[in-house]
Amino acid sequence: MLNWEHLGSYAGLPIAEVGDGAAAERPDRHAWRVAAAVYDEIPLTRAWESFRARVDLARVTTLVLGDWSSPYDAAYVPVVPLLTAAAAELPNLRSLFLGDIVGEEQEISWITHTDITPLFTAFPRLERLDVRGSQGLRLEPFASASLRTLRFEDGGLPAHIVGAVAASDLPNLEHLAFWLGTVNYGGDTTLDDLAPLLAGDRFPSLKHLGLENSELQDEIAAAVASAPGVAWLESLSLALGTLSDDGVEALLSGQPLGHLARLDLHHHFVGEEMERRLRAALPDVDVDLTDRQTRQGDGRFIAVAE
Repeated sequence: MLNWEHLGSYAGLPIAEVGDGAAAERPDRHAWRVAAAVYDEIPLTRAWESFRARVDLARVTTLVLGDWSSPYDAAYVPVVPLLTAAAAELPNLRSLFLGDIVGEEQEISWITHTDITPLFTAFPRLERLDVRGSQGLRLEPFASASLRTLRFEDGGLPAHIVGAVAASDLPNLEHLAFWLGTVNYGGDTTLDDLAPLLAGDRFPSLKHLGLENSELQDEIAAAVASAPGVAWLESLSLALGTLSDDGVEALLSGQPLGHLARLDLHHHFVGEEMERRLRAALPDVDVDLTDRQTRQGDGRFIAVAE
Protein backbone atom coordinates (compact mmCIF):
# COMPACT_ATOMS: atom_id res chain seq x y z
CA MET A 1 0.00 0.00 0.00
CA LEU A 2 2.18 2.87 -1.27
CA ASN A 3 1.04 6.43 -1.88
CA TRP A 4 0.95 6.38 -5.67
CA GLU A 5 -2.77 5.75 -6.12
CA HIS A 6 -5.85 6.40 -4.05
CA LEU A 7 -7.20 3.46 -2.11
CA GLY A 8 -9.53 1.18 -4.03
CA SER A 9 -10.70 -0.53 -0.87
CA TYR A 10 -10.19 -0.18 2.84
CA ALA A 11 -10.89 -2.45 5.81
CA GLY A 12 -12.28 -5.04 3.43
CA LEU A 13 -14.80 -2.69 1.82
CA PRO A 14 -14.83 -1.03 -1.61
CA ILE A 15 -14.34 2.72 -1.70
CA ALA A 16 -17.41 4.83 -2.45
CA GLU A 17 -17.27 8.51 -3.36
CA VAL A 18 -19.77 11.10 -2.19
CA GLY A 19 -22.51 11.25 -4.80
CA ASP A 20 -22.63 7.50 -5.42
CA GLY A 21 -26.37 6.99 -5.06
CA ALA A 22 -26.28 3.22 -5.28
CA ALA A 23 -23.69 3.01 -2.51
CA ALA A 24 -25.72 5.42 -0.38
CA GLU A 25 -28.53 2.84 -0.26
CA ARG A 26 -26.20 0.51 1.70
CA PRO A 27 -23.70 2.84 3.38
CA ASP A 28 -22.43 0.10 5.72
CA ARG A 29 -21.20 -1.92 2.72
CA HIS A 30 -18.69 0.72 1.59
CA ALA A 31 -15.71 2.71 2.81
CA TRP A 32 -16.60 6.35 2.20
CA ARG A 33 -13.94 8.64 0.83
CA VAL A 34 -14.35 12.34 1.57
CA ALA A 35 -11.76 14.75 0.20
CA ALA A 36 -11.20 18.24 -1.09
CA ALA A 37 -11.07 18.63 -4.87
CA VAL A 38 -8.34 21.21 -5.19
CA TYR A 39 -8.47 21.56 -8.98
CA ASP A 40 -12.25 21.98 -8.86
CA GLU A 41 -11.94 24.44 -5.96
CA ILE A 42 -14.07 22.28 -3.67
CA PRO A 43 -12.74 22.51 -0.10
CA LEU A 44 -13.04 19.67 2.37
CA THR A 45 -15.75 21.50 4.30
CA ARG A 46 -18.04 21.53 1.27
CA ALA A 47 -17.27 17.88 0.48
CA TRP A 48 -18.02 17.00 4.11
CA GLU A 49 -21.36 18.81 4.11
CA SER A 50 -22.30 17.03 0.89
CA PHE A 51 -21.42 13.71 2.53
CA ARG A 52 -23.57 14.50 5.56
CA ALA A 53 -26.50 15.48 3.33
CA ARG A 54 -26.38 12.47 1.02
CA VAL A 55 -25.38 9.56 3.26
CA ASP A 56 -26.95 8.23 6.45
CA LEU A 57 -23.98 8.75 8.73
CA ALA A 58 -25.46 6.56 11.45
CA ARG A 59 -24.92 3.56 9.14
CA VAL A 60 -21.36 4.44 8.12
CA THR A 61 -18.75 2.08 9.56
CA THR A 62 -15.70 2.96 7.47
CA LEU A 63 -14.36 6.37 6.52
CA VAL A 64 -11.40 7.52 4.42
CA LEU A 65 -10.33 11.17 4.60
CA GLY A 66 -8.46 12.43 1.57
CA ASP A 67 -6.88 15.74 0.70
CA TRP A 68 -7.60 18.49 3.24
CA SER A 69 -5.03 20.93 1.83
CA SER A 70 -2.13 22.43 3.80
CA PRO A 71 -1.85 25.08 6.52
CA TYR A 72 -0.53 27.47 3.89
CA ASP A 73 -3.76 27.17 1.90
CA ALA A 74 -6.86 29.20 2.72
CA ALA A 75 -8.93 26.03 2.26
CA TYR A 76 -7.03 24.09 4.95
CA VAL A 77 -9.27 22.15 7.35
CA PRO A 78 -7.90 20.42 10.49
CA VAL A 79 -9.59 17.04 10.12
CA VAL A 80 -9.58 15.86 13.73
CA PRO A 81 -11.86 18.68 14.98
CA LEU A 82 -14.06 18.09 11.93
CA LEU A 83 -14.45 14.44 12.86
CA THR A 84 -14.85 14.83 16.59
CA ALA A 85 -17.58 17.45 16.08
CA ALA A 86 -19.53 14.85 14.08
CA ALA A 87 -18.96 11.96 16.49
CA ALA A 88 -22.59 11.79 17.57
CA GLU A 89 -23.61 11.40 13.93
CA LEU A 90 -21.15 8.52 13.42
CA PRO A 91 -21.96 6.11 16.28
CA ASN A 92 -20.96 3.04 14.27
CA LEU A 93 -17.62 4.23 12.91
CA ARG A 94 -15.15 1.36 13.23
CA SER A 95 -12.38 2.06 10.68
CA LEU A 96 -10.74 5.36 9.79
CA PHE A 97 -7.99 6.25 7.32
CA LEU A 98 -6.49 9.71 7.71
CA GLY A 99 -4.63 10.88 4.63
CA ASP A 100 -5.57 9.05 1.44
CA ILE A 101 -3.39 11.61 -0.29
CA VAL A 102 -1.16 10.66 -3.22
CA GLY A 103 2.17 12.16 -4.23
CA GLU A 104 0.80 14.41 -6.96
CA GLU A 105 -1.47 16.03 -4.36
CA GLN A 106 1.09 16.28 -1.57
CA GLU A 107 4.27 14.36 -0.74
CA ILE A 108 3.79 11.99 2.16
CA SER A 109 6.21 13.70 4.53
CA TRP A 110 4.44 17.04 4.02
CA ILE A 111 0.94 15.86 4.90
CA THR A 112 -0.07 18.03 7.85
CA HIS A 113 -1.82 16.67 10.93
CA THR A 114 -2.70 17.84 14.41
CA ASP A 115 -3.19 15.93 17.67
CA ILE A 116 -5.05 12.71 16.87
CA THR A 117 -5.52 11.65 20.51
CA PRO A 118 -9.09 13.10 20.74
CA LEU A 119 -10.24 10.57 18.13
CA PHE A 120 -10.04 7.73 20.64
CA THR A 121 -12.30 9.57 23.08
CA ALA A 122 -14.76 10.67 20.42
CA PHE A 123 -14.92 7.21 18.82
CA PRO A 124 -14.47 4.68 21.65
CA ARG A 125 -15.59 1.81 19.42
CA LEU A 126 -12.94 2.49 16.78
CA GLU A 127 -11.27 -0.77 15.75
CA ARG A 128 -8.86 0.45 13.09
CA LEU A 129 -6.90 3.63 12.46
CA ASP A 130 -4.43 4.26 9.62
CA VAL A 131 -2.52 7.55 9.46
CA ARG A 132 -0.52 8.70 6.44
CA GLY A 133 1.99 11.51 6.97
CA SER A 134 3.30 13.08 10.16
CA GLN A 135 3.95 16.81 9.69
CA GLY A 136 2.69 18.30 12.98
CA LEU A 137 1.34 14.92 14.09
CA ARG A 138 0.88 14.55 17.83
CA LEU A 139 -0.30 11.67 19.98
CA GLU A 140 -0.52 11.17 23.73
CA PRO A 141 -0.65 7.73 25.36
CA PHE A 142 -4.24 6.54 25.32
CA ALA A 143 -6.40 3.57 26.27
CA SER A 144 -8.71 1.63 23.98
CA ALA A 145 -10.25 -1.78 24.45
CA SER A 146 -11.68 -1.71 20.92
CA LEU A 147 -8.63 -0.90 18.78
CA ARG A 148 -7.32 -3.89 16.84
CA THR A 149 -5.32 -2.31 14.00
CA LEU A 150 -3.05 0.72 14.16
CA ARG A 151 -0.84 1.79 11.24
CA PHE A 152 1.35 4.80 10.49
CA GLU A 153 2.65 5.46 6.97
CA ASP A 154 5.38 8.06 6.59
CA GLY A 155 8.73 8.91 5.10
CA GLY A 156 10.04 9.96 8.50
CA LEU A 157 7.96 9.03 11.54
CA PRO A 158 8.92 10.94 14.72
CA ALA A 159 10.05 8.88 17.69
CA HIS A 160 7.47 10.50 19.97
CA ILE A 161 4.67 8.79 18.01
CA VAL A 162 6.26 5.37 18.52
CA GLY A 163 6.77 6.20 22.18
CA ALA A 164 3.15 7.27 22.67
CA VAL A 165 1.88 4.04 21.14
CA ALA A 166 4.26 1.97 23.26
CA ALA A 167 2.95 3.69 26.39
CA SER A 168 -0.71 3.15 25.50
CA ASP A 169 -3.09 0.59 26.97
CA LEU A 170 -4.32 -1.49 24.03
CA PRO A 171 -5.22 -4.98 25.29
CA ASN A 172 -6.87 -6.13 22.06
CA LEU A 173 -4.45 -4.66 19.52
CA GLU A 174 -3.65 -7.34 16.94
CA HIS A 175 -1.96 -5.47 14.07
CA LEU A 176 0.63 -2.72 14.57
CA ALA A 177 2.77 -1.21 11.82
CA PHE A 178 5.10 1.76 11.50
CA TRP A 179 6.76 3.15 8.38
CA LEU A 180 9.76 4.58 10.22
CA GLY A 181 11.38 6.37 7.29
CA THR A 182 14.59 8.34 7.18
CA VAL A 183 16.12 10.93 9.50
CA ASN A 184 16.18 13.33 6.53
CA TYR A 185 12.40 13.67 6.90
CA GLY A 186 12.16 13.48 10.67
CA GLY A 187 12.40 9.72 11.20
CA ASP A 188 14.39 9.81 14.43
CA THR A 189 13.16 6.54 15.97
CA THR A 190 15.99 4.51 17.52
CA LEU A 191 16.30 0.89 18.60
CA ASP A 192 15.76 2.04 22.19
CA ASP A 193 12.41 3.52 21.14
CA LEU A 194 11.41 0.18 19.62
CA ALA A 195 12.52 -1.94 22.57
CA PRO A 196 9.17 -1.74 24.46
CA LEU A 197 7.35 -2.99 21.35
CA LEU A 198 9.72 -5.95 21.01
CA ALA A 199 9.63 -6.94 24.66
CA GLY A 200 6.33 -8.73 24.21
CA ASP A 201 4.59 -7.50 27.35
CA ARG A 202 2.86 -4.34 26.08
CA PHE A 203 0.19 -5.73 23.77
CA PRO A 204 -0.92 -9.23 24.78
CA SER A 205 -3.09 -9.79 21.68
CA LEU A 206 -0.56 -8.66 19.06
CA LYS A 207 -0.35 -10.99 16.06
CA HIS A 208 1.36 -8.80 13.46
CA LEU A 209 4.19 -6.30 13.86
CA GLY A 210 5.50 -4.15 11.04
CA LEU A 211 8.72 -2.16 11.49
CA GLU A 212 9.00 -1.02 7.91
CA ASN A 213 10.40 1.50 5.46
CA SER A 214 13.47 2.08 7.62
CA GLU A 215 17.05 2.99 6.83
CA LEU A 216 17.93 1.03 10.01
CA GLN A 217 16.41 -2.19 8.71
CA ASP A 218 19.50 -4.34 9.35
CA GLU A 219 19.76 -3.09 12.93
CA ILE A 220 16.05 -3.70 13.45
CA ALA A 221 16.45 -7.23 12.11
CA ALA A 222 19.23 -7.84 14.62
CA ALA A 223 17.01 -6.57 17.44
CA VAL A 224 14.11 -8.72 16.25
CA ALA A 225 16.37 -11.78 16.23
CA SER A 226 16.53 -11.78 20.03
CA ALA A 227 13.28 -9.99 20.92
CA PRO A 228 11.00 -11.95 23.28
CA GLY A 229 7.84 -10.56 21.73
CA VAL A 230 8.51 -12.08 18.32
CA ALA A 231 7.76 -15.56 19.65
CA TRP A 232 4.09 -14.62 19.99
CA LEU A 233 3.63 -13.14 16.54
CA GLU A 234 1.94 -14.79 13.59
CA SER A 235 3.43 -12.43 11.01
CA LEU A 236 6.30 -9.96 10.88
CA SER A 237 7.19 -7.29 8.33
CA LEU A 238 10.59 -5.66 7.85
CA ALA A 239 9.62 -4.62 4.33
CA LEU A 240 10.17 -1.44 2.32
CA GLY A 241 13.53 -0.65 3.88
CA THR A 242 17.25 -1.16 3.42
CA LEU A 243 17.49 -4.79 4.54
CA SER A 244 20.67 -6.46 3.29
CA ASP A 245 22.53 -9.74 3.76
CA ASP A 246 23.65 -8.53 7.19
CA GLY A 247 20.07 -8.25 8.39
CA VAL A 248 19.10 -11.67 7.09
CA GLU A 249 22.24 -13.18 8.65
CA ALA A 250 21.10 -11.72 11.98
CA LEU A 251 17.67 -13.29 11.54
CA LEU A 252 19.20 -16.65 10.73
CA SER A 253 21.50 -16.48 13.75
CA GLY A 254 18.75 -15.51 16.18
CA GLN A 255 15.70 -17.17 17.63
CA PRO A 256 13.68 -19.61 15.52
CA LEU A 257 11.13 -17.96 13.24
CA GLY A 258 9.47 -21.10 11.96
CA HIS A 259 6.31 -20.35 13.94
CA LEU A 260 5.52 -17.38 11.68
CA ALA A 261 2.92 -17.80 8.98
CA ARG A 262 4.42 -14.90 7.01
CA LEU A 263 7.67 -12.93 6.94
CA ASP A 264 7.44 -9.89 4.68
CA LEU A 265 10.80 -8.52 3.51
CA HIS A 266 9.83 -7.08 0.13
CA HIS A 267 11.81 -4.14 -1.22
CA HIS A 268 15.24 -5.24 -0.03
CA PHE A 269 18.94 -5.47 -0.89
CA VAL A 270 19.40 -9.15 -0.07
CA GLY A 271 21.53 -11.27 -2.40
CA GLU A 272 20.27 -14.42 -4.09
CA GLU A 273 22.46 -16.77 -2.04
CA MET A 274 21.25 -15.31 1.24
CA GLU A 275 17.68 -15.54 -0.02
CA ARG A 276 18.18 -19.26 -0.69
CA ARG A 277 19.56 -19.74 2.81
CA LEU A 278 16.60 -17.98 4.39
CA ARG A 279 14.03 -19.92 2.40
CA ALA A 280 15.76 -23.20 3.24
CA ALA A 281 15.74 -22.30 6.94
CA LEU A 282 12.02 -21.38 6.87
CA PRO A 283 10.40 -23.89 4.49
CA ASP A 284 6.94 -23.56 6.03
CA VAL A 285 6.91 -19.75 6.25
CA ASP A 286 5.52 -17.53 3.50
CA VAL A 287 8.63 -15.40 2.93
CA ASP A 288 8.16 -12.38 0.65
CA LEU A 289 11.47 -11.32 -0.87
CA THR A 290 10.06 -9.68 -3.97
CA ASP A 291 11.24 -6.33 -5.29
CA ARG A 292 14.99 -6.80 -4.91
CA GLN A 293 16.75 -3.44 -5.24
CA THR A 294 20.16 -2.51 -6.60
CA ARG A 295 22.49 -0.36 -4.56
CA GLN A 296 23.13 3.13 -5.85
CA GLY A 297 26.88 3.33 -5.41
CA ASP A 298 27.44 2.39 -1.77
CA GLY A 299 23.97 3.54 -0.76
CA ARG A 300 20.65 1.86 -0.12
CA PHE A 301 17.29 3.57 -0.05
CA ILE A 302 13.89 3.08 1.53
CA ALA A 303 10.75 2.66 -0.56
CA VAL A 304 8.99 5.84 0.61
CA ALA A 305 10.83 8.96 1.75
CA GLU A 306 9.61 12.42 0.81
